[in-house]
Amino acid sequence: MAETTVDEVMAELAALEDPRAREVNEKQGDDHAVNLTKLRALAKRLKTQQDLARRLWETGDTAARLLALLICRPKAFERGELDAMLRDARTPKVQDWLVNYVVKKGPHAEELRPAWSADPDPVVASAGWALTTERVAKRPEGLDLAGLLDVIEAEMKGAPDRLQWAMNHCLAQIGIDHAEHRARAIGIGERLQVLRDYPTSPGCTSPYAPAWIAEMVRRQQA
Repeated sequence: MAETTVDEVMAELAALEDPRAREVNEKQGDDHAVNLTKLRALAKRLKTQQDLARRLWETGDTAARLLALLICRPKAFERGELDAMLRDARTPKVQDWLVNYVVKKGPHAEELRPAWSADPDPVVASAGWALTTERVAKRPEGLDLAGLLDVIEAEMKGAPDRLQWAMNHCLAQIGIDHAEHRARAIGIGERLQVLRDYPTSPGCTSPYAPAWIAEMVRRQQA
């Protein structure tokens, strides 16, 4: 399907729209009506097409952008291009997929991580914290974990929702993966009480950091 056009793809996406999916997505801040399982099936059929991915992104349509992130080549983007894409990606799902499916797999993640973390835009900053959490879990060498805990302790309580969520994830990851910092991470979570009352479905782990840390450590030691 190398000759697939943007118009053809947009028509397919329109045909996949489902009002029920839109209702669910809008509750999470996303403005598209395509079931993600069907979107992934379309991406699998299209396969990797970097030029088409760029043209789909340029439409500004959320479903088209999600599809673009599934069919692009993560290593083909320049640092500045990724920065611009993040700042233009204002829905949660597009931002999350951009960070997880593209930035983390490309060569610019470590360069962007500190720059984004310090950005005054809380949405951009949340992406920087997501990249930091990835390093905490997979490549912690060289990270100042105690310093990260200092920042979290000072700033997480008053942070906007998405940034707070990202910082909380980093707090939990430090406690889960680094026993020498676990007691402090739990203590910070207990003092700040961030997400303590977050509704959690039966069988799911609470995002409240002390509970999250305890459950994941229990699983590791089982």
